[in-house]
Amino acid sequence: MNKKISALLLSALVMPGLGQLYLGRKMIGGILIVLVNLILILALFVLLRGLSPLIASKIAGGPIIITPAEVMNALDGASGFGKAVLAAFFLVWAFSVADILRAKVES
Repeated sequence: MNKKISALLLSALVMPGLGQLYLGRKMIGGILIVLVNLILILALFVLLRGLSPLIASKIAGGPIIITPAEVMNALDGASGFGKAVLAAFFLVWAFSVADILRAKVES
């Protein structure tokens, strides 16, 4: 398989930045991987911050049965920030794919 196609598949389907590492572009690949991990940690933080009051109330109140509607209501206040985190991830992903497409690769 062509080296550029392999790099594109790695960055597009596995993790942004892996394709750059595969092509030997260590600096940009490392930066993209760090950015993706920071965005995922931020997303996890937003999720847990939104759900922590719901989880705490369920633990204090007895049986821990949380319905999807309760989760959606708990996360309603964080939806704007969640959309921003998703947009940031998409921008890093799109940059990674575009960077591979414009890279000059020696097969």
